[in-house]
Amino acid sequence: MADTKREIERKYESGDNGLPDLTGVDAVADVLDQGLAELDATYYDTADERLAADSLTLRRRTGGSDAGWHLKFPVAPGVRDEIRAPLSDTVPDEIAALVRSRVRDAELIPLVRLRSARDVRHLVDADGSLLAEASVDTVTAERLTGPGGTAQWTEIEIELADDGDPAFLDRVEKRLRKAGVRPSSSPSKLARALEQTGGRKPARHPKPVTAGDHVLAYLRTQRDELVTLDPAVRRDLPDSVHRMRVATRRARSTLRTFRGVLDRTVTDPLAAELKWLAGELGLDRDQEVLADRLSTALAALPAGLVTGPAAERLAAWSSARHDSAHARLAAVLDSRRYLTLLDTLDALLADPPLRKAAGRKPGKVLARAVRKDVKRLTALVEHALELPPGEDRDHALHEARKKAKRTRYAAEAVTPALGDPARALTKSTKSLTTLLGEHQDSVMARQTLRELAAVAHAAGESTFTYGVLYGREEQRASAAETELEGRWERIGSEASLRA
Repeated sequence: MADTKREIERKYESGDNGLPDLTGVDAVADVLDQGLAELDATYYDTADERLAADSLTLRRRTGGSDAGWHLKFPVAPGVRDEIRAPLSDTVPDEIAALVRSRVRDAELIPLVRLRSARDVRHLVDADGSLLAEASVDTVTAERLTGPGGTAQWTEIEIELADDGDPAFLDRVEKRLRKAGVRPSSSPSKLARALEQTGGRKPARHPKPVTAGDHVLAYLRTQRDELVTLDPAVRRDLPDSVHRMRVATRRARSTLRTFRGVLDRTVTDPLAAELKWLAGELGLDRDQEVLADRLSTALAALPAGLVTGPAAERLAAWSSARHDSAHARLAAVLDSRRYLTLLDTLDALLADPPLRKAAGRKPGKVLARAVRKDVKRLTALVEHALELPPGEDRDHALHEARKKAKRTRYAAEAVTPALGDPARALTKSTKSLTTLLGEHQDSVMARQTLRELAAVAHAAGESTFTYGVLYGREEQRASAAETELEGRWERIGSEASLRA
């Protein structure tokens, strides 16, 4: 099984004097020589270097204390998550799954071989506890594809101990700089090897000029988010499902709002597939939101209002739903339908079905499209507010919420072109979606409480607590509706686009 390690390290150019004495830096009481390790790593990628383009590294390494397969994801400058799996002849399935959104059907092939002689030192405090590992690596890189090529260099690497304070690395760097040691210009050994042996250059997109440029730039950002968040969703990282669902909805909204820019005969089938994906992601996300809402509400109840094993039943419901939803979602991300969706999105961006308006200046073209969304949103909200409280109004407010999100995403897309008016629209529609979201969450919470109460009743348990929570959710929904009625005139006037 693969495991994960958060790696916080910094790399430096090594001068003729190697590693300077770091004794006395912060809490460093001693520098312990750990000897020389011989490391041999083969880095894998697609022929067109898709992993390297996104700063991912996948290697099979022997030697040292952590031989095996290592997949590294960038988290922040100098911070990466390293996924580890035992040595095998081929890429382990659990590692392959984490790069599938980028690799698709392409083959992972040996790209670069790096052989390093690593002189390791441990920086320890007065109690002998490890603060960081410092090493001087003498590296030989060999390009394994194309015309080949080799490169050699020596670098210093300082890796923070587990649970260490990153500020410690700042103080180490200050000592290194005083000794004339400078940070490396390359974020990783692989990046340096590719640079020195002729790696491919990442594609660069020109600054948007036309209406079509702006729409495609926003759509490209959402595509990149989908691909980037795929492995985070597979790893079940916090908020990853929500963020991936939002990117999916933004992409779909872009295709629907800007039909005057992109030919809908081409984009409508893709929009339908994005709707499918958003629905699959929603199964896990909706459960997560409901579980958090109900758990918080239950915890806030006075002890006298909690009867029976309500907390235990809610926890069991939440765990079972999450495990089931996540297993289903993992299967979706491995499906041919999902991978085809990504391929189709790539193809559209590579050869966009632009209409005549796409070549015009963005101001009028984009503002006209967004105003149509605002007009539809206004009609939906006002229709919902005319209805009496009940299921019909709940449904109408939910439809208004979906339109408010679409309008918000459209405003985000045109902000680089339209500036402050689009920012104001984004702000007002965000406020509206938050309010409508509170209402819809209450609707869903009440439905779940009815289901939980039915199960509890069948088991001979008290349903009193579920009734209390249900009544409070009714009050929250009513308060949201009242607030909407009071605020809509102002929100509605803000939800315009002056361009």
